Amino acid sequence: MTYRTKLFPWCIIRHLPNMRSRLVARFRRRRDAESHLRILQQLLPTTAHTIIFDITPDTNSR
Repeated sequence: MTYRTKLFPWCIIRHLPNMRSRLVARFRRRRDAESHLRILQQLLPTTAHTIIFDITPDTNSR
């Protein structure tokens, strides 16, 4: 996980067929992610999206 990625831990994920997903956007604050999600739901009402907090551990640190 890069430093820049750590600065934006809130993510919006788009659910795809066959148990796959795609990262749509990253945000610093949950409130920003929620606002963006509301707009996505208005633009794409049939597509499922989820907000997650990405805390992937850094594999290089000991």
